[in-house]
Parts: sequence; structure tokens; C-alpha cells
Amino acid sequence: MHGVKLQSPAWERPGRVEMVFDYIKRVVVPVLLFCGDYFATIAAVWTAAFIRNSVLPEVWFAQEFQDIPYLYTYVVIPMAVIFFMHFDRLYVRRLPLWQQTEKIFKVSCYAVLFILTLMYFNEAAKTLSRPFMVLLWLFTFTYLSIVRYVIKKLLIATNIWQIPVIIVGAGKTAQLLISAFAQDAGLGYKVVGLIEDQPKRAKIFSKIPFIGNFENAVDSIGQTGVQNVIIAAPGLKRERLVNLVYQLQPHVKNITFVPDLFGIPVGSLELETLFDEKAVLLKVRNNLARYYNRVLKQLFDILATLLGGFFAIPLLFVIALLIYFDSPGSVIFSHKRIGKNGVPFDCYKFRTMVCNAQEVLAAYLADNAAAKEEWERDFKLKNDPRVTRIGKFLRKTSLDELPQLINVLRGEMSLVGPRPIVKDEIDKYGEYIHDYYLVRPGLTGLWQVSGRNDIDYDSRVQMDSWYVRNWSVSLDIVMLLKTVKVVIKRDGAY
Repeated sequence: MHGVKLQSPAWERPGRVEMVFDYIKRVVVPVLLFCGDYFATIAAVWTAAFIRNSVLPEVWFAQEFQDIPYLYTYVVIPMAVIFFMHFDRLYVRRLPLWQQTEKIFKVSCYAVLFILTLMYFNEAAKTLSRPFMVLLWLFTFTYLSIVRYVIKKLLIATNIWQIPVIIVGAGKTAQLLISAFAQDAGLGYKVVGLIEDQPKRAKIFSKIPFIGNFENAVDSIGQTGVQNVIIAAPGLKRERLVNLVYQLQPHVKNITFVPDLFGIPVGSLELETLFDEKAVLLKVRNNLARYYNRVLKQLFDILATLLGGFFAIPLLFVIALLIYFDSPGSVIFSHKRIGKNGVPFDCYKFRTMVCNAQEVLAAYLADNAAAKEEWERDFKLKNDPRVTRIGKFLRKTSLDELPQLINVLRGEMSLVGPRPIVKDEIDKYGEYIHDYYLVRPGLTGLWQVSGRNDIDYDSRVQMDSWYVRNWSVSLDIVMLLKTVKVVIKRDGAY
């Protein structure tokens, strides 16, 4: 082979500028995340100590609160959190927001348990304040989640966090991926090109260039220098997918492909590899089939409702006065909804309609064919004549649903879950009604944080089913955080 110069793989011959920039990203990003975690944890210690020492009544406790030693505040506690963050590879992994929140939730639990154990063996547990440790866990989780989100948003704005990727395939799956990358700060992928055999299909992605087809994929990707490829063609035949992966693998650093698993609950998916047989096993857990998970979900609902309800009392009082003076009738009304196992219950809401709502609705639908069709399709009206002036505001902000906190405390509803339905909607759920019956309906849920009334009914049903099959405590926490954002922006509400 004299005189023949073999071409090295693409990742071995980057330009000097790209090498420097890539090195900066590999160093700067973990350092920024490390610093953010450190100061977020210290802030959690300060906040927990302040609330325990200055806000909570001292008469509640048998002994006086002892100051946290500086060694624990600035070294032990932050380093414990950072250790578990590093152990779970959260300084290098790219995860969707809800998965990142789940990891931070677990890290906070592990760190607090480790600190408790350490203080026990150091005999510091004798003066330990249990409310302080609970508050420390709560604020550690909260501050870490917020700081991580903000830092990654800033990194994306400065193009430090983003990694350029090329997507092979330009169908519905590619659209979903591009939308997810644009909305989720945790991933940081920037799609810079499309590979597709049908150029007309690629034209729907107006802002992303079409750079080639499946046959010349290696050359097309090689010319861009991009080292991360996602194959988003789940309908591709196995032989063609294998050949495509084999062709691309020597020329790029990472290849990700989307398998044809749509409809399968993937929130608790576990992967096992059989090397000798060259096979992959995918295990799907049913989290809600475990008794302790159901108990954990209800405990979380009760504790979060009691804590949030305490701060919401003044708001509830103001809303009640506004409704009372706006229109005659009761402030709160109840409506029969279908709960867990198909058991009906009285669902409470602030009254947003006139007292003779049924008569007004019947007359309106009789005179308006388009409204009747909308009602039969969605069980909602965009321009509902029954809604009062205050009721429009309450519905826009979803504040009309606050009395459902009573249903949560009574064990009839959950903070997060499927949208509570009426008896007439059972048939519209079809086979998915069995998923609905597995859990308590929620005050908020996946439908409410994904566009609410802008989403068609069938999509709502599928979202309810997806939530049940992929449930976790961390998913509930993400849904609650997203609910705050949606309520402020008022997306899809009427």
C-alpha cells in the first residue's frame, strides 16, 4: 500500500478553531454546572435555617435550634450533593427536563440521607432539627432544579450548550424531535441539516437545510463535519437501518436512532443487552402496580396540598368575594365526575357560570348549529354564553379549579392526573378508559400543560393514558412546575 494515504475518521481531523471551541465547551459547561450546584445548595441551607429559626414558631419544638457548623454549610452538604450529581453523570449527560428533574429529586434524597447518616456517626444528630432537614431536602431539590434550568438556558443563548446534529428522515418523527429540541432546555441539540430520500417532504422544514439522501448520507454528513446523527425513520426496514448505521458509524462520534416503539410506555424503560446473542431486551415497569408507589403518590398529594393550601387561603378568600359581588348564586358549586375505579364523586370548583346555566346552554345550542357541533365534539365551548365576567378571568387563569384541593384532601382527586370526566365522556375514551380508572383524576395534568383546549379530544385521551403508564413522583413535580408556567402564559385557556 505504498504511496496510498489512508484518510482518518472525521473526528481525528477537526480544525484548530473547532478543537479549541469543543475543549472550552467540555470544560466550561461542567464547571458552570458545578458552581451552580454548589451555590444552590448553600442557598438551600441558608433558606432552611432561616425558616426553621425565624419563621416557624419556637413553641412547636422541644429544643432550641442549633446553628449549622460552617464545615457542614460550605463543605459537607454541598460536596455530598455534588458527589451524587457526579455519580449520576449529571455534569455530562443531556436529559429532557422531566428526566433531569427526576434525577435531581433522587440526588436530593440520597444527599440528605447521607448527611443524616454522617451526623449520626458524628453524634451531631442529638442536636439535629428534623424540620430543618425536611426543609433542606425541599429547598435543595427546588434550587438545584431552578439553577440548572437557568444555567442551561443561558448556555443555549450563548451557543455553548448546543450540539449540532443531523437528522436522517424528515417525517412526523423528525417533526416531533425538532419540536422537543426547541422546547426543552435540558437537551441542547441544534438540528443543522436533514437527510431524506423525498426532498418534497423535507421542504416542510423551511428553516433546516436539506443536505442529501440516504444513498449519499456518508458524503453529505462528512462535508458538514457534524459528529452527531439521529436516525428518525422508525418505519425503515431492519436491513436498511443496519446498513445505514454501519456506513455512518466510522465517520461520526455518535449515532442515535428512534425505534418503532410509539404507544409503548417508555417512562420506566430499562435496557438489557445479550452480547452472545446480539440481542437487546427492553423491560417496561408498571410503577402504579406497586403498592408503595400508590401510597407515595397519595402522601405527596396530601403534603403538597396542605403546604400550598396554607399560602392559598388569602387568594381563595378574595376570589370568593369577587364571585359573590359579581353575580347571584353560590360561590362554589359541585359537579358529578368519574373518579378512580369508575366511582362518581362531587368535583368542586369556583362558580364561573350563571345559575341557570343548563337552560342558557340548551337555548344557545338550539339556535347555533356550529356551537352544537363543537359541544358534541369537545364538551366545551370557546365562546360559552353561560360564563360570567369573573368566570372568564378564573377560567383563563385556571383559578376556578382551586377548590379541588378539597377533593385532593378527601382522597377523590390527585394534584396531577387525568382530566376529570363526566359520565357521558366514558364512551369517548374507548379502551383507554381502563387506564383512566387506575388513578385518581388530577387538578392538573399532561393535557393542561400541553396546550389545554387547543388540543383535540383524542389527543387528550392518549395523553391521559400516557401519564398513567409512565407515572413517577418526579413526573408529577414537573407537571406542577409546568402548570405554573402555563397558568401565567394562559396558553390554550378559555
